[in-house]
Amino acid sequence: MDAISVIRAKRDGHPLTDDQIDWVIDAYTRGAVADEQMSALAMAILLNGMTRAEIARWTAAMIASGERMDFSSLTRPTADKHSTGGVGDKITLPLAPLVAACGAAVPQLSGRGLGHTGGTLDKLESIPGWRASLSTAEMLGTLDSAGAVVCAAGDGLAPADKKLYALRDVTGTVEAIPLIASSIMSKKIAEGTGSLVLDVKVGSGAFMKTIEDARELASTMVGLGTDHGVNTVALLTDMSTPLGLTAGNALEVRESVEVLAGGGPADVVELTLALAREMLAAAGLPDADPAKALADGSAMDVWRCMIAAQGGDPDAALPVACEQHVVTAPASGVLTSLDAYAVGVAAWRLGAGRARKEDPVQAGAGVEMHAKPGERVEAGAPLLTLHTDTPEKFAYALEALDGGFAIGDTAVDVPPSVVLERIA
Repeated sequence: MDAISVIRAKRDGHPLTDDQIDWVIDAYTRGAVADEQMSALAMAILLNGMTRAEIARWTAAMIASGERMDFSSLTRPTADKHSTGGVGDKITLPLAPLVAACGAAVPQLSGRGLGHTGGTLDKLESIPGWRASLSTAEMLGTLDSAGAVVCAAGDGLAPADKKLYALRDVTGTVEAIPLIASSIMSKKIAEGTGSLVLDVKVGSGAFMKTIEDARELASTMVGLGTDHGVNTVALLTDMSTPLGLTAGNALEVRESVEVLAGGGPADVVELTLALAREMLAAAGLPDADPAKALADGSAMDVWRCMIAAQGGDPDAALPVACEQHVVTAPASGVLTSLDAYAVGVAAWRLGAGRARKEDPVQAGAGVEMHAKPGERVEAGAPLLTLHTDTPEKFAYALEALDGGFAIGDTAVDVPPSVVLERIA
């Protein structure tokens, strides 16, 4: 077996054999296949696609490149959620403790932000003392005591994906649906959860811009989960406008705590409850009532326990950026659009995100929104507040927002739900 014959096969539109897939993933993980060779293969996959059988084998080979976690010692059924990434997408923060409060165990292995999409670990690290890296024993201990844990994946989990993910990011192959699906599902299946709910974002602030592409990705991932014995369902959700009223690390934590306290923006509450109900049903707990767990404070109790178990202080003041700049409404009328991508790029440029994985982020940086599409605004009233520790970034962020919102004279049709479709 050699890399060139595998590249040629996919370049010429042929399906890869099981042996070819197993060999190339193993050889790349060991360093026997060079980055430039895997780059060529990734581009061939982007251009020519993969069959369901190829994607399933590719995913299995990436799982086999590392260790698998085992939660069989837990007394609760396990349920996990994965989002394909968006702007203001803080849903994991209230969702994990909420589902745990209803009787499931939630082992949530999360990532960091890159570009305009935020990362759950970056958000939680704005809480003083909180740490993302846990040993397997610490993870199981937190699951046992709190019922939920949000932490970084260990180096031993799907190491082939870790290498390939970094390579795709710099070779223009991030958008390849077979590679997105296998990347997400190899980690989630290796994680060992019994059930999985996928939140596949659609719109300007998402990787999938069209409902057709999102549907294809969701169907592919649901099929992969089913093939590997994981009870999997997907929701397609709107990411044309940011979720909630904040985009940024500490800003989103603050908003998440508001949701856990029984308040918060309606769209965040709606999606949190929708995903919670799917997770609980998939875990065999369809009669649990997540709305009640939000209202009676039990989800907040789990949040506090979960944060404290990972060294965080749930009562500590969250970081606040040193500088603010208010963007006012240029005219009176109805806010007809607020583009998720524009807001995400602005938050990134203010310091809330990173261009490279090793870049630091500012805990207090981001964008606060004072209105959502469909609401009336008055000329001169605050529309957005920009937060950063480095005021020279304001001009760069304002460039990103140029054309990112519109105000009109007539009412606009606001989608009745954040949830667009369900795929099982």
